Amino acid sequence: MDFVLYPLDVQKCAVDFSSYKYTEESMVFQWLHGKSSLSFPSDFGKDGYRLPKYVVTFEAQNDSQCVFYGEGNHSTARMLITMSREIRSHLLESYLPSTLFVIMSWGSFVVMPEVVPGRMVLLVTTLLSLVTMFDTIRNNSPSALELKCIEVWLISCTLFVFFALLEYFIVLFGIRYDKHWRHKKAELDLQRDINAQLARERLNRLFGQNNTRIIPQHHQTEEKEPTPTETTEIISPPPPPLPSTPQPQENHTNSISKAPTPTVPEAHHMLRVEADSNADVIRSPRLEPMSGKQKFQMLTQHVILYVGSQRGTIDQISLALFPFCFTMFAVIYWISYLSESRRRASE
Repeated sequence: MDFVLYPLDVQKCAVDFSSYKYTEESMVFQWLHGKSSLSFPSDFGKDGYRLPKYVVTFEAQNDSQCVFYGEGNHSTARMLITMSREIRSHLLESYLPSTLFVIMSWGSFVVMPEVVPGRMVLLVTTLLSLVTMFDTIRNNSPSALELKCIEVWLISCTLFVFFALLEYFIVLFGIRYDKHWRHKKAELDLQRDINAQLARERLNRLFGQNNTRIIPQHHQTEEKEPTPTETTEIISPPPPPLPSTPQPQENHTNSISKAPTPTVPEAHHMLRVEADSNADVIRSPRLEPMSGKQKFQMLTQHVILYVGSQRGTIDQISLALFPFCFTMFAVIYWISYLSESRRRASE
């Protein structure tokens, strides 16, 4: 027997009446023609004998049947017994309660997200009830190699409630991010901007000092050792010309190397500022393309901020989306399994 379509399955059983001793040359079994081959009590219905959870029908096959065993072929008269389940009992015991649990979970979308205990208790209780129902039905139903029809329904209902709980977790995460983490990140971004502004102001002050030395990149063979008073090296575009002042003559080791003034593309390649024994590398301003990781982080942040700031909109969308998806699932489920059950019953 195949119970994959349980409780929509239809089981057929053939009963043969024959002689074990006599072959078909000696004895032939066949149903009477012109009369009712099978007679049943008056409590049998028109569609068959009805039990509390089953419907049983009997059918006599008039075609001659032959079975081989022993010394030869033996004639048989075959009666076909078809057994189906009373679907109304399963609708009341399994399908209707699970559907009501799913509908109850939609009520959480109209509860304010700030009311955490009420909304959480509703969803968690509904989820645990469906899990308990699934375990009970699975233990009391016949075994099958694949997921049974009713198990598919219960698992789907459990997933719908779980997704409603997951939607609430996302809303709570967005609210927390909007209230705490976003403000903390804004403070960090502000501090970073302030540090960058201070670095630019310090660079501007260093450009205006008289002890600034301009050293091209391709003439760095002769340069004096930095002293505590002179620790600034800048490779940059040449500043505006300053009035010429007489400089004291020093020995050859402390003299500034004579070289032609670097061109703008060469000097604009990199700026190195060393002050107070702290080196900060300042690159030329260029617009670098964003990497995939940065784009993903930015997209994730926008989604979280939207969920946190538009939590009421998310609940409204879920209140319309979840019933629509469940209705579509129920229509596809019943059409698929009922058509398969009728196809197997007609074989």
